[in-house]
Amino acid sequence: MLQDAATTPTAAPAAIDPAAQAAPGFAGGSDADALSQMGFSHLFHEMTVNPGEFAVSWVVLITLVVMSVGSWYYTIVNFLKNSIIRARAERVIRTFWDTPNHAEALRLMEEQPRKEPFSKIAIDAAQAAFHHQRNEGSRLAESLNRSEFIDRALRQAVARESGKLENGLTWLATSGSTAPFVGLLGTVWGIYGALIRIGASGQASIDAVAGPVGEALIMTALGLFVAIPAVVAFNAFVRVNTQTNSKFDTFAHDLHDYFATGSRVGDAPTSKQ
Repeated sequence: MLQDAATTPTAAPAAIDPAAQAAPGFAGGSDADALSQMGFSHLFHEMTVNPGEFAVSWVVLITLVVMSVGSWYYTIVNFLKNSIIRARAERVIRTFWDTPNHAEALRLMEEQPRKEPFSKIAIDAAQAAFHHQRNEGSRLAESLNRSEFIDRALRQAVARESGKLENGLTWLATSGSTAPFVGLLGTVWGIYGALIRIGASGQASIDAVAGPVGEALIMTALGLFVAIPAVVAFNAFVRVNTQTNSKFDTFAHDLHDYFATGSRVGDAPTSKQ
Protein backbone atom coordinates (compact mmCIF):
# COMPACT_ATOMS: atom_id res chain seq x y z
CA MET A 1 0.00 0.00 0.00
CA LEU A 2 2.88 2.34 0.76
CA GLN A 3 4.34 1.57 -2.62
CA ASP A 4 1.04 2.26 -4.35
CA ALA A 5 0.70 5.58 -2.54
CA ALA A 6 4.21 6.54 -3.48
CA THR A 7 3.73 5.68 -7.10
CA THR A 8 0.36 7.42 -7.40
CA PRO A 9 0.84 10.42 -9.73
CA THR A 10 0.21 13.87 -8.22
CA ALA A 11 -2.93 15.56 -9.54
CA ALA A 12 -2.25 18.42 -11.98
CA PRO A 13 -3.17 21.92 -10.71
CA ALA A 14 -6.60 22.95 -11.77
CA ALA A 15 -6.70 25.53 -14.57
CA ILE A 16 -7.93 28.96 -13.55
CA ASP A 17 -11.27 29.70 -15.05
CA PRO A 18 -11.03 32.89 -17.14
CA ALA A 19 -14.39 33.91 -15.76
CA ALA A 20 -12.89 33.80 -12.28
CA GLN A 21 -10.42 36.52 -13.26
CA ALA A 22 -13.37 38.84 -13.70
CA ALA A 23 -14.48 38.15 -10.13
CA PRO A 24 -14.06 40.93 -7.62
CA GLY A 25 -10.92 39.35 -6.21
CA PHE A 26 -9.16 39.64 -9.57
CA ALA A 27 -10.59 43.02 -10.70
CA GLY A 28 -7.85 45.22 -9.29
CA GLY A 29 -5.89 45.46 -12.53
CA SER A 30 -8.96 45.99 -14.70
CA ASP A 31 -10.25 48.77 -12.44
CA ALA A 32 -6.87 50.46 -12.40
CA ASP A 33 -6.74 50.43 -16.19
CA ALA A 34 -10.23 51.87 -16.38
CA LEU A 35 -9.48 54.62 -13.87
CA SER A 36 -6.39 55.59 -15.87
CA GLN A 37 -8.79 56.69 -18.60
CA MET A 38 -10.00 59.58 -16.41
CA GLY A 39 -6.89 61.70 -16.97
CA PHE A 40 -6.66 64.79 -19.15
CA SER A 41 -4.08 63.16 -21.44
CA HIS A 42 -6.46 60.30 -22.21
CA LEU A 43 -9.32 62.74 -22.82
CA PHE A 44 -7.22 64.82 -25.21
CA HIS A 45 -6.11 61.66 -27.02
CA GLU A 46 -9.70 60.51 -27.46
CA MET A 47 -10.76 63.98 -28.64
CA THR A 48 -7.95 63.97 -31.22
CA VAL A 49 -8.64 60.45 -32.47
CA ASN A 50 -12.43 60.86 -32.59
CA PRO A 51 -13.08 64.58 -33.20
CA GLY A 52 -16.62 63.97 -34.46
CA GLU A 53 -17.67 62.08 -31.34
CA PHE A 54 -16.17 64.74 -29.12
CA ALA A 55 -17.41 67.77 -31.07
CA VAL A 56 -19.20 69.25 -28.06
CA SER A 57 -16.14 68.66 -25.90
CA TRP A 58 -13.98 70.49 -28.43
CA VAL A 59 -16.36 73.45 -28.44
CA VAL A 60 -16.39 73.57 -24.64
CA LEU A 61 -12.62 73.22 -24.37
CA ILE A 62 -11.86 75.89 -27.00
CA THR A 63 -14.38 78.26 -25.42
CA LEU A 64 -12.80 77.85 -22.00
CA VAL A 65 -9.30 78.32 -23.41
CA VAL A 66 -10.33 81.54 -25.18
CA MET A 67 -12.01 82.81 -22.00
CA SER A 68 -8.94 81.98 -19.95
CA VAL A 69 -6.48 83.62 -22.36
CA GLY A 70 -8.63 86.74 -22.61
CA SER A 71 -9.09 86.94 -18.84
CA TRP A 72 -5.38 86.65 -18.12
CA TYR A 73 -4.59 89.15 -20.85
CA TYR A 74 -6.93 91.78 -19.42
CA THR A 75 -5.80 90.96 -15.90
CA ILE A 76 -2.16 91.62 -16.73
CA VAL A 77 -2.89 94.68 -18.89
CA ASN A 78 -5.16 96.28 -16.30
CA PHE A 79 -2.76 95.48 -13.47
CA LEU A 80 0.11 97.19 -15.27
CA LYS A 81 -2.07 100.13 -16.35
CA ASN A 82 -3.46 100.75 -12.88
CA SER A 83 -0.05 100.35 -11.27
CA ILE A 84 1.43 102.98 -13.59
CA ILE A 85 -1.48 105.40 -13.12
CA ARG A 86 -1.39 105.10 -9.32
CA ALA A 87 2.39 105.50 -9.26
CA ARG A 88 2.28 108.67 -11.38
CA ALA A 89 -0.92 110.24 -10.05
CA GLU A 90 0.48 112.14 -7.08
CA ARG A 91 3.54 113.26 -9.02
CA VAL A 92 1.47 114.63 -11.92
CA ILE A 93 -0.99 116.42 -9.63
CA ARG A 94 1.81 117.88 -7.53
CA THR A 95 3.67 118.99 -10.65
CA PHE A 96 0.64 120.91 -11.90
CA TRP A 97 -0.05 122.71 -8.63
CA ASP A 98 3.59 123.34 -7.71
CA THR A 99 4.49 124.93 -11.05
CA PRO A 100 4.07 128.70 -10.52
CA ASN A 101 3.70 129.59 -14.20
CA HIS A 102 0.41 128.60 -15.84
CA ALA A 103 1.87 128.07 -19.32
CA GLU A 104 4.73 126.01 -17.91
CA ALA A 105 2.30 123.82 -15.96
CA LEU A 106 0.31 123.06 -19.13
CA ARG A 107 3.50 122.34 -21.03
CA LEU A 108 4.49 119.80 -18.40
CA MET A 109 1.05 118.23 -18.64
CA GLU A 110 1.39 117.91 -22.41
CA GLU A 111 4.70 116.12 -21.95
CA GLN A 112 3.10 113.37 -19.92
CA PRO A 113 2.53 109.96 -21.58
CA ARG A 114 -0.44 109.72 -23.91
CA LYS A 115 -2.35 107.38 -21.58
CA GLU A 116 -1.77 109.38 -18.39
CA PRO A 117 -5.28 110.51 -17.34
CA PHE A 118 -4.72 113.34 -14.84
CA SER A 119 -2.72 115.47 -17.25
CA LYS A 120 -5.40 115.02 -19.93
CA ILE A 121 -8.10 116.21 -17.53
CA ALA A 122 -6.06 119.31 -16.71
CA ILE A 123 -5.44 120.06 -20.39
CA ASP A 124 -9.15 119.74 -21.22
CA ALA A 125 -10.05 122.13 -18.40
CA ALA A 126 -7.47 124.67 -19.59
CA GLN A 127 -8.62 124.44 -23.18
CA ALA A 128 -12.24 124.98 -22.12
CA ALA A 129 -11.28 128.04 -20.07
CA PHE A 130 -9.25 129.54 -22.94
CA HIS A 131 -11.99 128.82 -25.45
CA HIS A 132 -14.60 130.55 -23.32
CA GLN A 133 -12.26 133.49 -22.72
CA ARG A 134 -11.64 133.95 -26.45
CA ASN A 135 -15.38 133.99 -27.08
CA GLU A 136 -16.38 136.48 -24.41
CA GLY A 137 -19.25 138.63 -25.64
CA SER A 138 -20.42 135.96 -28.08
CA ARG A 139 -23.51 133.78 -27.91
CA LEU A 140 -21.41 131.05 -26.28
CA ALA A 141 -20.60 133.25 -23.31
CA GLU A 142 -24.19 134.40 -23.09
CA SER A 143 -25.66 130.87 -23.07
CA LEU A 144 -23.07 129.35 -20.70
CA ASN A 145 -21.03 131.21 -18.15
CA ARG A 146 -17.37 130.38 -17.56
CA SER A 147 -18.03 128.06 -14.62
CA GLU A 148 -20.67 126.01 -16.44
CA PHE A 149 -18.56 125.69 -19.59
CA ILE A 150 -15.52 124.44 -17.64
CA ASP A 151 -17.69 122.12 -15.59
CA ARG A 152 -19.06 120.47 -18.75
CA ALA A 153 -15.54 120.01 -20.13
CA LEU A 154 -14.36 118.45 -16.88
CA ARG A 155 -17.32 116.07 -16.71
CA GLN A 156 -16.62 114.85 -20.23
CA ALA A 157 -12.90 114.43 -19.48
CA VAL A 158 -13.54 112.49 -16.27
CA ALA A 159 -16.13 110.27 -17.99
CA ARG A 160 -13.70 109.58 -20.85
CA GLU A 161 -10.82 108.64 -18.56
CA SER A 162 -13.09 106.58 -16.30
CA GLY A 163 -14.31 104.66 -19.33
CA LYS A 164 -10.74 103.81 -20.26
CA LEU A 165 -10.20 102.29 -16.83
CA GLU A 166 -13.06 99.86 -17.45
CA ASN A 167 -11.47 98.33 -20.53
CA GLY A 168 -11.60 94.54 -20.21
CA LEU A 169 -13.89 94.45 -17.16
CA THR A 170 -16.81 93.26 -19.29
CA TRP A 171 -14.73 90.31 -20.49
CA LEU A 172 -13.69 89.44 -16.92
CA ALA A 173 -17.26 89.67 -15.66
CA THR A 174 -18.59 87.58 -18.53
CA SER A 175 -15.91 84.92 -18.15
CA GLY A 176 -16.34 84.76 -14.39
CA SER A 177 -20.10 84.34 -14.62
CA THR A 178 -20.39 82.02 -17.62
CA ALA A 179 -17.27 79.80 -17.48
CA PRO A 180 -18.73 77.49 -14.80
CA PHE A 181 -21.82 76.95 -16.95
CA VAL A 182 -19.69 76.28 -20.03
CA GLY A 183 -17.80 73.68 -18.00
CA LEU A 184 -21.12 72.32 -16.78
CA LEU A 185 -22.15 71.80 -20.39
CA GLY A 186 -19.10 69.58 -20.83
CA THR A 187 -20.03 67.80 -17.61
CA VAL A 188 -23.57 67.10 -18.73
CA TRP A 189 -22.34 65.89 -22.10
CA GLY A 190 -19.81 63.58 -20.44
CA ILE A 191 -22.48 62.05 -18.22
CA TYR A 192 -24.71 61.68 -21.25
CA GLY A 193 -21.90 59.81 -23.02
CA ALA A 194 -21.52 57.54 -19.99
CA LEU A 195 -25.20 56.66 -20.11
CA ILE A 196 -24.95 55.92 -23.84
CA ARG A 197 -22.04 53.56 -23.23
CA ILE A 198 -23.92 51.81 -20.43
CA GLY A 199 -26.88 51.29 -22.72
CA ALA A 200 -24.67 50.00 -25.55
CA SER A 201 -22.69 47.59 -23.37
CA GLY A 202 -25.61 46.42 -21.29
CA GLN A 203 -23.64 46.65 -18.05
CA ALA A 204 -22.72 49.48 -15.74
CA SER A 205 -19.06 48.54 -15.51
CA ILE A 206 -16.35 51.01 -14.68
CA ASP A 207 -14.85 50.45 -18.14
CA ALA A 208 -17.98 51.94 -19.70
CA VAL A 209 -18.24 55.01 -17.50
CA ALA A 210 -14.65 55.88 -16.51
CA GLY A 211 -13.81 57.85 -19.64
CA PRO A 212 -17.00 59.95 -19.85
CA VAL A 213 -17.02 60.61 -16.10
CA GLY A 214 -13.40 61.69 -16.28
CA GLU A 215 -14.31 64.04 -19.13
CA ALA A 216 -17.15 65.45 -17.05
CA LEU A 217 -14.95 66.09 -14.03
CA ILE A 218 -12.21 67.68 -16.13
CA MET A 219 -14.63 70.07 -17.86
CA THR A 220 -16.08 71.11 -14.50
CA ALA A 221 -12.60 71.77 -13.13
CA LEU A 222 -11.58 73.76 -16.21
CA GLY A 223 -14.67 75.94 -15.91
CA LEU A 224 -13.82 76.73 -12.30
CA PHE A 225 -10.15 77.37 -13.11
CA VAL A 226 -11.27 79.97 -15.67
CA ALA A 227 -14.00 81.55 -13.55
CA ILE A 228 -12.28 81.97 -10.18
CA PRO A 229 -9.31 84.12 -11.34
CA ALA A 230 -11.62 86.19 -13.55
CA VAL A 231 -13.98 86.96 -10.66
CA VAL A 232 -11.13 87.82 -8.30
CA ALA A 233 -9.52 90.11 -10.89
CA PHE A 234 -12.84 91.80 -11.70
CA ASN A 235 -13.56 92.60 -8.05
CA ALA A 236 -10.02 93.86 -7.49
CA PHE A 237 -10.10 96.17 -10.53
CA VAL A 238 -13.54 97.53 -9.61
CA ARG A 239 -12.18 98.53 -6.22
CA VAL A 240 -9.03 100.09 -7.69
CA ASN A 241 -11.06 101.96 -10.33
CA THR A 242 -13.36 103.33 -7.64
CA GLN A 243 -10.37 104.79 -5.83
CA THR A 244 -8.92 106.22 -9.04
CA ASN A 245 -12.27 107.76 -10.02
CA SER A 246 -12.41 109.42 -6.62
CA LYS A 247 -9.05 111.02 -7.35
CA PHE A 248 -10.36 112.11 -10.77
CA ASP A 249 -13.30 113.86 -9.11
CA THR A 250 -11.14 115.56 -6.49
CA PHE A 251 -8.67 116.81 -9.09
CA ALA A 252 -11.48 117.93 -11.38
CA HIS A 253 -13.13 119.95 -8.61
CA ASP A 254 -9.83 121.68 -7.84
CA LEU A 255 -9.33 122.40 -11.53
CA HIS A 256 -12.83 123.85 -11.80
CA ASP A 257 -12.21 126.15 -8.86
CA TYR A 258 -8.93 127.30 -10.31
CA PHE A 259 -9.99 127.91 -13.92
CA ALA A 260 -13.39 129.36 -12.97
CA THR A 261 -12.19 131.71 -10.21
CA GLY A 262 -8.48 132.07 -10.89
CA SER A 263 -7.34 130.27 -7.73
CA ARG A 264 -7.57 126.86 -6.16
CA VAL A 265 -9.44 126.56 -2.87
CA GLY A 266 -6.93 127.29 -0.15
CA ASP A 267 -4.45 128.99 -2.51
CA ALA A 268 -3.70 132.66 -2.87
CA PRO A 269 -5.62 134.35 -5.71
CA THR A 270 -2.34 135.20 -7.45
CA SER A 271 -1.12 131.61 -7.92
CA LYS A 272 -0.14 130.54 -11.44
CA GLN A 273 -0.57 133.98 -12.92
